[in-house]
Amino acid sequence: MTIDWGNLNYVAIIIGGFLYMIYGTIYYSILLSNKKGQQTKGPIKYIYSVIIAFISSFLVAILINTTGAETLLQGALIGFIIGIIIKMVYVKNALFGLISMKSTIIAICDHVIIFTLLGALHGWLS
Repeated sequence: MTIDWGNLNYVAIIIGGFLYMIYGTIYYSILLSNKKGQQTKGPIKYIYSVIIAFISSFLVAILINTTGAETLLQGALIGFIIGIIIKMVYVKNALFGLISMKSTIIAICDHVIIFTLLGALHGWLS
């Protein structure tokens, strides 16, 4: 398996990074609007969020490229599988009491949806 760096759609990676940030802003502002006083202070969480958004889009682009997905549906399926893998990690952490069940459900839904969207975007624009 080799990665064809020249075949990556860097415009799609940038769009995906922005999609991740916009989606996260909407998703979490709706679900966590009553917890504003409990959030950590300072800009560092936003800086990390931006970095994570673009890294996530980049990694999804690599997976879409290496699997040969060329359609929106194929990309969405790969993104969904990524979301399910992340879901398993959250469920394991919840089972061991590391995070609450409510936080687990919020995070699972977030990751399954955004990675499905990222996969669809990269599949569509590949």
